[in-house]
Amino acid sequence: MTTAASSAGPTPAYRRLSVEQRRLQLIDAALSLFAHRAPEDVSLDDVAEAAGVSRPLVYRYFPGGKVQLYEVALGSAADELKLCFAEPQAGPLTQRLASALDRYLGFVDTHDTGFSALLQGGSVVETSRTTATVDGVRREAAEQILLHLGVTDTAGPRLRMMVRTWISAVEAASLIWLDEGKQPPLPDLRDWMVDHFVALLTATAATDPQTADVTRAALALETSDGAAGVLARRVLPVLSEAAHLL
Repeated sequence: MTTAASSAGPTPAYRRLSVEQRRLQLIDAALSLFAHRAPEDVSLDDVAEAAGVSRPLVYRYFPGGKVQLYEVALGSAADELKLCFAEPQAGPLTQRLASALDRYLGFVDTHDTGFSALLQGGSVVETSRTTATVDGVRREAAEQILLHLGVTDTAGPRLRMMVRTWISAVEAASLIWLDEGKQPPLPDLRDWMVDHFVALLTATAATDPQTADVTRAALALETSDGAAGVLARRVLPVLSEAAHLL
């Protein structure tokens, strides 16, 4: 006679994870929780439950407790954010920025509460290492953008400051977007931030020769139906009404 157990097939063998696999599993569980809850609202019991393990096992891998786990999880998220601006060096600059912003804003959308807690510095588990991690993301984003502009080590202070100012604006806009109930729609926010970049670049070019050269080279790759072309057609009628300034 066939028993219920045998008819259901053999019981799956327990799969023991390697040390690295288990560590990654715990980091993924923590990231999932930190994505939608402020770090201070997440306990090690929560992480253990999400990963399907015991609290002592979490401590075995992260003896520093929640602070250590948060720092490691934040580092993993930072690595993902750093990749957002890594875009092939081809095509119009505005298209490259739009693609990078799609990834960046997509991350913000997915990790809304955790992103807010991270950038606003409101977490009780914030440490000098977490602050350094966030700054590292900003520096990496700046270097990637300068690479898109064709300058890295040769970037002067005006151009470098302009890029860093824009990154700060993107962060601020992301936080305000979350505070405003994720309005306007992400594509509109992305296009607006691309316009901001073009406007900042152009304004800086007016007083900085290096930025002027970079701007000419970037605009030469743009098309009339691209972001820069659309922005120019929208801005010119407004500027034409200020002809008396000339």
